[in-house]
Amino acid sequence: MSQIKGQKVQIRAYGVKVLLSRHKEVRRLKRLHFPSGHGNKLWISSWLLMDFFKRKGLSERSKVMDVGCGWGLAGIYCAKKHDAVVTAVDTDPEVFPFLHLHAEVNSVKVATMKRAFGGLTHADLEGFDVLIGADICFWVTLTYSLKRLINRALRSGIKLVLLAGPGRSTFDELAEYFIEKQGGEILKRTVYRPRRIQGRILKIGSL
Repeated sequence: MSQIKGQKVQIRAYGVKVLLSRHKEVRRLKRLHFPSGHGNKLWISSWLLMDFFKRKGLSERSKVMDVGCGWGLAGIYCAKKHDAVVTAVDTDPEVFPFLHLHAEVNSVKVATMKRAFGGLTHADLEGFDVLIGADICFWVTLTYSLKRLINRALRSGIKLVLLAGPGRSTFDELAEYFIEKQGGEILKRTVYRPRRIQGRILKIGSL
């Protein structure tokens, strides 16, 4: 872990390097770009998705779409550790410089796409194998948007959907719907790197 005057500026876990907010390159980007919708930080449930793929695996060259990607660490992990072909999607293009910085420091390439959940069409989704998202179901309105998106993704041929979160009521509502309608399941998860994080993963389908 790199440090400046006793303070950590980066961490590494699951083989992925993450630059913290005090890192000089992150501070530089924050002077130039102003993400909205909480896109100014790493979503910690990304680590739950990394842990899932570390334990369950992911076929090389799988095509992964990371929706509501923010800084894109879960997708970057898939590209780095499983040689996945990753497209990161967010409604706010101001997050993409932070994503590209992390892709660069992790020596991977990740494509980006500016779309809201409701803006992703069958044409956008076709050809992908896996759809992932971390901490993206935190408002009631997002629950409705995600229901439509996930159903559209499954109809478009996506085989596996994984959404991770700390267990908000909105996440529970979404999970109940897909458990009943699509045979989804909830996976409780606790990881200990880079620190102790508890949460749940909604898993729909399989590879």
